Amino acid sequence: MLNTSFSEIEIGIPELSLVSSKSGLAVYVVFTSIDLTLKALQKARDIAGSLRASIVIVAVQAVPFPLQLDTPPVSMEFVIKRFEEKAGELGEKTSVSAYLCRDPMNAFRRILNPGCPVVIGLKKRLWPTRNERLARKLRRAGYDVISVNQE
Repeated sequence: MLNTSFSEIEIGIPELSLVSSKSGLAVYVVFTSIDLTLKALQKARDIAGSLRASIVIVAVQAVPFPLQLDTPPVSMEFVIKRFEEKAGELGEKTSVSAYLCRDPMNAFRRILNPGCPVVIGLKKRLWPTRNERLARKLRRAGYDVISVNQE
């Protein structure tokens, strides 16, 4: 399932209420790269199983200002299709939602429900990576972020 919004103002997950209303809780997985997201998805399945929650994979792509918001530098549909192929069967309680925006943190504030776990895959480096900085920003914004490190 691929949801794409082409306006920062209209960002939302229309079927999230359907996904999370059954159990009242969703575990969010932040899409970073295919391999890191698959690693994070494994951890999210463990968490969701114990909480009886659904899993929502959220892919947010920032589009730079010289480009129109509906024409990102890399096609979001292409990336999500490759992820779905590699992930195989995501499971009935898993959905993938993709969003285009100008400011990723603003988009995450609109998309993620407070109080729900957020899982993000990270690759450790000597210096902070973009994904580590994103995880830190999400923590500062009050989200319960669970980092999954890949060697």
